[in-house]
Amino acid sequence: MEKSVLPPIPAKRYFTIGEVSDLCGVKPHVLRYWEQEFTQLRPMKRRGNRRYYQHHEVLMIRRIRDLLYDQGFTISGARNKLQELVQSERDRRRAAGDALIDIDLPDEDGVESDLQDDAQAVADTSLLSLEASGSSLDLLRKELLQIRDLLSESR
Repeated sequence: MEKSVLPPIPAKRYFTIGEVSDLCGVKPHVLRYWEQEFTQLRPMKRRGNRRYYQHHEVLMIRRIRDLLYDQGFTISGARNKLQELVQSERDRRRAAGDALIDIDLPDEDGVESDLQDDAQAVADTSLLSLEASGSSLDLLRKELLQIRDLLSESR
């Protein structure tokens, strides 16, 4: 199957299901189905059960789309591949003794846990889209450390 060029992802915090559909080249009913099949995909739901996707979820959807449509994986195979990629990257980080992100903020109405959940989700999704090269890992690490520093300054 020929790879199609997807549009760039705009710098926004939340995306509606229609926007994600356009950004990823997948129909909304497919996105809703994938939510049931891939536990890593959990968009926020607000008013009237509307779905709002974050940047890391759009990246994950693109990765799932690539596995299913371009690489020919089955749903089960793609699910296993995603889990495999995340686990192998976690093992590599542990072996190197290098923590990618460590946020320690005072808990105000669940802000700390929300930030840590978001940070972990971003880290997990970023790991899926990384190439195997060490320079990509270094770049990701630097970006995450900058984010941590910015969050520390805002206390």
